[in-house]
Amino acid sequence: MAADDDDESGYRWLNQYEKSWEAIQEDAQGGLQFVDDDFIQRARRRRLLAQPGNIRLGMMRHLYIILDLSKAMEEADLKPSRLFCTLKLLENFIVEYFDQNPISQLGIISTNNKRAEKLSELSGNPRIHASALTQKEKPNVCQGEPSLQNALETAKKSLRHLPGHASREILIVFGSLTTCDPSDIMETFESLKECKIRCSVIGLSAEVKVCKTLATTTQGTYDVILDEKHFRDILMQHVIPPAAKADAEAALIRMGFPQHLMSSTPSLCLCHLDSEWNKEINSSGYFCPQCNSKYCDLPVQCKACGLTLVSAPHLARSFQHLFPLAQFTEITTDEESHQKNCFGCESLLSKNLIYECPECSKRFCFECDLFIHETLHVCPGCSSTTSNAVIIKT
Repeated sequence: MAADDDDESGYRWLNQYEKSWEAIQEDAQGGLQFVDDDFIQRARRRRLLAQPGNIRLGMMRHLYIILDLSKAMEEADLKPSRLFCTLKLLENFIVEYFDQNPISQLGIISTNNKRAEKLSELSGNPRIHASALTQKEKPNVCQGEPSLQNALETAKKSLRHLPGHASREILIVFGSLTTCDPSDIMETFESLKECKIRCSVIGLSAEVKVCKTLATTTQGTYDVILDEKHFRDILMQHVIPPAAKADAEAALIRMGFPQHLMSSTPSLCLCHLDSEWNKEINSSGYFCPQCNSKYCDLPVQCKACGLTLVSAPHLARSFQHLFPLAQFTEITTDEESHQKNCFGCESLLSKNLIYECPECSKRFCFECDLFIHETLHVCPGCSSTTSNAVIIKT
């Protein structure tokens, strides 16, 4: 009888996505939340607290995303499928990546049918990468088996020629349990280590030994997702610049700060000269101060003279990781406290989840604390104080 009951009910890990209402409970404010929400959010806060201070970071990042497009990505354990869920999360990741790393570059490589294909070159324009992902949002894209070695070799060809001060990274989204490689993949791992390329893997199915070995060899990270929310959380961890290696080179970088000007003669900008999706000719743009080449977006590396072109706000935003916001103190309020609501969202504060800024003593709820430290990087209470309206750190 017990065996019959087991056959009818099935395994919990097979039907947990179909019966998600079983994992819903009521929070302190009367709202509905998933049982694992608190676990995931507290894990995010523990990671924030665990981040060491006064460390050297790789600010000019060059990241290749390797996307698995094998038959395994058609599985429906992520809704509507692994592929569409991954594409949706990657589109958000690209926007957040360039928002938090404005002077960095990104490229996308796909692998299926035992081959690797470069979807987009290293570029600082998020629209190019979003367009490359959109082209994969169609049926029958997932075919055959992936080749992890071919994808890594494709990425290495572009990353190994970068200057020594550049942070070279590869992020692999891997849904398959197998990889079909033409030769010994361990040799590729050693060559990536010699080129100082950090490789991290996000597994969508189960832990794979070869992926764990890759992450360990190159000092990257390896995570296996639990569900879509956990997938998004792990993916967004890679937005923050990783710590630079001890033997990373230090060098002075020449940069230009072009202004947006109007020219008398309409012309085609260099950033769209080889592009097929936008070739509009206009007279406005950013002109390189060294060779006078025109570009429509910043940041970019001048194709004519090689000068890195950025704007002052881009450079200022990239330093927010070097001077992180101080962690808020977790406290328990008393009945006589004058601040009953969160300073950020004005929701009623819970007695067990209150976080106080050590500078301005403003109190925030758990969600606002995560948002301030992960996205905003500025305390709203300190910014609203007249004496701290302008803070310059040198």
